[in-house]
Amino acid sequence: MTVSRLPRATLSLKQFLQRQKILGIYRTMLRTIRQVPDEGDRKYLRDWASAEFKRNKTATDQDAIRMMITQANNHLEELQKSLALARS
Repeated sequence: MTVSRLPRATLSLKQFLQRQKILGIYRTMLRTIRQVPDEGDRKYLRDWASAEFKRNKTATDQDAIRMMITQANNHLEELQKSLALARS
């Protein structure tokens, strides 16, 4: 009897690529949050980002996932713009 090493719910290529995109956004967001000067704000943003990504972890509807990716990118751009303005 052979045992498969693949998990029971193997992702399709599209799902795998989407997952990689989401993880990339999350990593970029955490790197950007590290640039926030105030420790309290940094902790708040880090906790918020973590909670949002964990809350949506089990989403399966492709349209909803695309919408969440768009929202995450918008939040990331806003944060980057705010940091750029704060530095200038």
